[in-house]
Formats: sequence, C-alpha cells, structure tokens
Amino acid sequence: MSDPASNRHLYWAVAAAACLAVAGGAAFYYATLKNAEAARGQTADRTVTITATACEPMELSVPGGRRSFEIINASDRPIEWEILDGVMVLAERENIAPGFRAGLTVQLQPGSYQMACGLLSNPRGTLIVTPSDEAAQAASEVTLRKFLGPLSEYRVYLVMQGNAALKSAQDLRAAIASGDVAAAQTAWAAARLPWRHIQPLAYRFSDLEGRIDARATYLAGREEDPAFTGYHRLEYGLFARNSTEGLLPVADQLVTDLEILKTRLREAPLDPQLLISLPVDTVDRIAQGQITEGENIYAGNDLADLQASVEGVAKLVGLLRAVVAPVDPRLDERIGARLAQVQADIDALKQGGGFPPYATVPADRRAALATDMTGLGAALGALQDVIGMN
Repeated sequence: MSDPASNRHLYWAVAAAACLAVAGGAAFYYATLKNAEAARGQTADRTVTITATACEPMELSVPGGRRSFEIINASDRPIEWEILDGVMVLAERENIAPGFRAGLTVQLQPGSYQMACGLLSNPRGTLIVTPSDEAAQAASEVTLRKFLGPLSEYRVYLVMQGNAALKSAQDLRAAIASGDVAAAQTAWAAARLPWRHIQPLAYRFSDLEGRIDARATYLAGREEDPAFTGYHRLEYGLFARNSTEGLLPVADQLVTDLEILKTRLREAPLDPQLLISLPVDTVDRIAQGQITEGENIYAGNDLADLQASVEGVAKLVGLLRAVVAPVDPRLDERIGARLAQVQADIDALKQGGGFPPYATVPADRRAALATDMTGLGAALGALQDVIGMN
C-alpha cells in the first residue's frame, strides 16, 4: 500500500508545478503583448487585414517616407506579411497569431511593390508608394563615404559565411547519402550555423529563402506540401521520422540553392540604408517570431540557432557602432549594453557547456529574452536618425 503522507506530498508538488506553469505562461503572454505594443509604437498609416486567402485590401497606396502598417490576422493560422521588391524582401512581420495584430514601420521609396499575404500560396497584393518630399529628402541624406569601410567588410563576411554555408550543406548531403541518420542529424545542426550568420541579407531573397528555409506552418499542405523543402524539410525527415529516406533530392536542391545564394551574396548591391536596416529587421523578426514558439520544432535546437543569429547581428552591429560612436557616444554605449544583455540571456540558458532542447526553456525566460531582444531592436532603430538615415 502507498503511504498517505507521501501521496499528499506528491499531490501538493504536482499542484505547485501546475501553478508555476500557469504563472509562467501568463508572464509570457503579457510580455508578448507588451512587445507587440512596442512594435506598433504609434497609430499606423495603413491597416491590412489578412484572411485565409488574401490581404484586405489587396491594393494600398502610401506616400514615400517612413510609413507604419498595422497587420491584423483574421485567419485561423499564424501568418506573415511582407513587402517585396521583386524577389527582395524590404520588410516583413511574421508569426502573427490568429486574432492578433502586429505593427511594422519601414522607410519606403516611390515605386510599385508586392505584399505577401499569409500563406505562401496566397495571391500577392500591390503596394504603390508615391513620390513625396520626405522620400526625396531621405534619399539625399544617404552619405556613402563614411560607410565604405563597413560595407566592404560586411561583403567579405558574407562571402566567407556563404562559402561555409555551402560547404556544410555539401557535408550534410554526403551524410544523408550514406544513410547514417545520427551523422546526418549532427551535420544538419552544424549546417544551420553559417546559414544563420548570413540570414540578415539572405532573408531578403524571397525566392531562395522560401526554398531554403520554408516552414510547414506557412504552407497550405504543411509537411506534405510540395513546397516544403530546404533545411526544415530535412529536419522533419531526420528528427521527426528518424530517417534519411527520400531526403537526397531535397539535400541536392539545398546545395544548388546555396550555390545560387553564394553568388547573390557576392554580387548584391549594398548601401548604407540596407546596412542599417538589416540588424533591426533581424532582431525584430527573432523577438516576435523565433523566440515565442521556436522554429526548429522537430530538432529542438533553437538556442544554438539563436546564438548564431546573434553572432551575425553582432557583426553588423560592430560595423555600425564604428560609424555612430564619434557622432553619438551615448547611443553607441546603449547599443553595446543591449547586445551584451541579449548575449547574457542566451549564455544563462546553457547547461553543462551546451544548450538544452528549446521545449525545456520556461515561458518566463523566453519572455525575458524577447523583451531584451526588442530593446536591442529599439536601440538599433535609433541609428537611422543619428547617422543621417531616415
């Protein structure tokens, strides 16, 4: 027979654990709402509602300059909304939960752009940006001279990390071809790191990003959708199915796509405004997407990916701090402190020199990390005004 006293102790222990879980979830929910409020900041210039099949409206017109949008998810799936210039992503907001809304502020030059509306298979809308004095002034204030060094150094970094991403994908392909699941799982985790280093710019190539890093959440057929390719399709096979069966063609395509990406990273135009916007967009995307739910849902190694993303952001931040430090030392210090806090948050999650599965990270720790990441994004957002970019 069981001891009644022991049963009572077990009951109270389970009850206490349940209370902690509820409290942590509530804290995470509250912090998520606060982060969304901070992202919105002020009354939006335009509101876009995303349904299951389209944007409402499907065509928008705004004057050029710094414009804000409020995106409302009226569908029953998490969605993303992007502004596209051809295959290039100018700005985006992802992982908006059903019934929720999110804000996005972006500097726009006159022209015609597309809007990605939720699922990747949905038709795209049109965004018309008309000429304005604000847009003309912003364009005239771009001063290339003080950015020549940072732009050149970042180009070298992109080329080196692009080469590393391709080589690691080739190693992953070889492991899959051998049929060794354990080796392929290890190679997959290693292959993610250089990809995360270059993702701030690679994410702008919407055609390649959609093939290289597509997540089943954003596809109509989820894991069975033919467009489910790239890293996460391989992750699904290796970690959810624990098999290499059928993955070799996917690995071949990943290698091909990374070869194309390597060329684009070497040849894509880089300018000061792009250099400033990349870390802000990346940090916001991480804070409002990856940290909340995780992205590597089959492998669960999001913290290693997150560390690599912060390394890629830190490279950009270091280049920009060299420009801003002589102009505004206090902003330079603020950015440095915010980046150090984010890194400290990540380091504090390590266990035994490595990262635990992301599912084990408590909700309140995720919320704290998202808050600090949002703070870093706000500090980086001040760079545009300080160093001559609006």
